[in-house]
Amino acid sequence: MARAAAEVTVMGAGVFGLGIAFACARRGARVVVVDPDGVAAGASGGLVGALAPHVPEGWNPKKAFQFEALAMAPAWWAGVEAISGRSSGYARLGRLQPIADLAALDLARARSATARDLWQGLGAWDVGPAHAWGDWVPASPTGQVILDTLSARLNPRAGMRALAAAVTALEGRIVRGSDRPGEAGGETVVWATGYRGLATLGAAVGRDVGCGVKGQAALLAVDRRDAPQIYADGLHIVPHADGTVAIGSTSERVFDDPAATDS
Repeated sequence: MARAAAEVTVMGAGVFGLGIAFACARRGARVVVVDPDGVAAGASGGLVGALAPHVPEGWNPKKAFQFEALAMAPAWWAGVEAISGRSSGYARLGRLQPIADLAALDLARARSATARDLWQGLGAWDVGPAHAWGDWVPASPTGQVILDTLSARLNPRAGMRALAAAVTALEGRIVRGSDRPGEAGGETVVWATGYRGLATLGAAVGRDVGCGVKGQAALLAVDRRDAPQIYADGLHIVPHADGTVAIGSTSERVFDDPAATDS
């Protein structure tokens, strides 16, 4: 039996593309996702999965948008898991950060008050003794640490498998194809092609609209699945539900190979 033509074609099978496809399919649209490299072949297939808020001050539309995304994430990922029957590894377990000196301690305490207002009761920015966390704590010169309870974690690869399964469970299609819509093209085409797509868009409009930032990560067999993540010295340390801990950072705007480890 011939398939009905797609109403929405999504170019790119990373988290943004699959998330759009999932939202459309839940609303009854016929969806096809096209990616020459398959599901989560780019940054969405990483290891770290830290979902952490901006500091609760200097509020602006960007921070408000991110807050709304963090606020909706528990219900959204629960929906993905219910439809796909797969775990995404999502959990809101908070984040620990060290406090370097007395000035930083005063600032952290001031942010506790602004977080109560800006985060609308969905999370707290607490300051407390580092020793309360036993051996799972960053070195902190003041002996105090920040715990923000709005931060969450997601296992990127498990999350992308769950999201892809949810799309197909809703009768969406995910195909490995060219980098053009081609015959799959529906009435609407959404481009979600990662940092390479930003370069293409920039060339089309004649200005820089963004770039890729390279990160590197390691995965350790350490089971701290119920512990908060740690952010210290530019490193994200994120325990996952499968009994591993990912450690990584994203810092390089100039690189030769997006997939290889730098020397």
